[in-house]
Parts: sequence; C-alpha cells; structure tokens
Amino acid sequence: MAMELGRYGIWHAGQHYGPELAAGLERAGYGTLWLGGSPEAGLRDAEVLLAATSSVAVGTSIVNMWKSPAAEVAASYHRLEDEHPGRFLLGVGIGHREATGEYKSPYRTIVGYLDELDDAKVPEDRRALAALGPKVLQLSGARTAGALPYLVTPEHTREARRILGGGVLLAPGQAIVLETDPEIARATGRDWLERYLQLSNYTTNFKRLGFSDDDFANGGSDNLVDAMVLHGSAVEVAAGLKAHLEAGADHVAIQLLGHEGIDLLPGYEALATVLR
Repeated sequence: MAMELGRYGIWHAGQHYGPELAAGLERAGYGTLWLGGSPEAGLRDAEVLLAATSSVAVGTSIVNMWKSPAAEVAASYHRLEDEHPGRFLLGVGIGHREATGEYKSPYRTIVGYLDELDDAKVPEDRRALAALGPKVLQLSGARTAGALPYLVTPEHTREARRILGGGVLLAPGQAIVLETDPEIARATGRDWLERYLQLSNYTTNFKRLGFSDDDFANGGSDNLVDAMVLHGSAVEVAAGLKAHLEAGADHVAIQLLGHEGIDLLPGYEALATVLR
C-alpha cells in the first residue's frame, strides 16, 4: 500500500458523518474513514472529511461504476490528491444488478472502468475494488491495491487472503451492534440486514459461506444475523473484529448500527479503548 490505513476504520454513508464526528474518530485512533452509499463522482463528502481531519485516511467504499463516470471520478481523485496528498483511497465497484437497469457484462464493465482510471493516471496502489467472489477478488489483486469485501465473515476473509496472496490489501467491512441483550441486538441487525437479502450478489456470497434460502426468510435467521452483525459488549465485539485480522485481513472497516439520529462517537470511543 502507498498509504497507511491503520488496523481499524469506520464505515458510514456521507449523511452520517460530519466534521465533528470525523475529527472525533481521528482522535479516537481510527486509521481510515470510509464513505459508503455510492458517493457522487465529485467526491465532495470525501473532501469534507479530509478537511476536517489532519492525518486520517479517507476512502470510498464504494463509488458505483454505473452511476459515476470514470473520467469524472478520476478528476475528483486528482483534486483531492492535490489538496490532501497521500490521504485518499479511491474504492470503486460494480454495484447491484437489482439497482441498475443497464447491468450488463459486469466483469467487462469493471475491467473497462479500471482501464479508464489507468488512462486518467489514477495509480493502481491508490484505488481498491469491491470484491466478493473469486474472479473479482483476483482482479482486485491484479489491477488495484486490493479488495474491499462487504457483508462477510472471517471465513470469507481467510479464503479471500488465500486467493489474493500476500502483499495485497484486504479490508473487509463488519457491521456491529454494541448491545449485550442478544434479542435486542438481533432485532437491530435484522432490520438492517433485510434490505441486503434482496440483492443477489450478497445472497450468492452467503451461499458460498454455507447459508441457504431458509436463512434468508423473515429478515434472516439468527445464525445469519449473528454471522453478519457482531453484537455484545465492546470486549466481545472487539474479539470478533480481531478474528478478521487473524484470518488475514490488513484492516477492518467498522459500521456501528442502531444509533441513527444520535451521536455515534461515544460507542466508537468505547470500542477504540478496547481495540487499543
């Protein structure tokens, strides 16, 4: 990697961030702030996070290839690199078949998009690729700094590392709920997970991990929810996050659920204390 991401980062869509939260997460010791939710090609949300912090890395996870033309994204990358040298990682991905009417030849589309980023002089080691299955994981290692898997388990992380080999970034995302009552935690996790059970690239990957159609009913089985959403005390959640590192991840992007509309920082600060 041409930049330092730290062992742990934070993942949220742009509307959940703000300058105060970004600065607080940097003070808490997190290495990277990840922008989810298909950031716009102008990357203005990333610019806000970079301006509000001094050293933390900022990455997109991910810019949707169907929504954001490569030439525009590349121009935004170079603008951010000029303003905040060495601090921005461009994560890109193909998105979801169900959300894109023109979803055709996804693998060729990914390759073509990376070709355009090459032409626009976006360095391979300053971009990463959303990847779940073996073919795109291999491509992420060959054409980018590495892979940004989402909604995966340590078992997936272990297999992804085997496919990628050493020296390639592997930065899975992990949802968490800081709640020790398992029924309350599962209810929060199930509400969040249900939307992803409508997306075939995730359900296909869940089946690779040993889950079945029965696990997708009624918002997800307890086994599926427990696997995709870590819950418990900060100590218990930290152990689950570290399991990804032990399985071969370089970095874990953490997404705290159940706190929409209220201050996210106290939960992340409590977790950071344990992770340190």
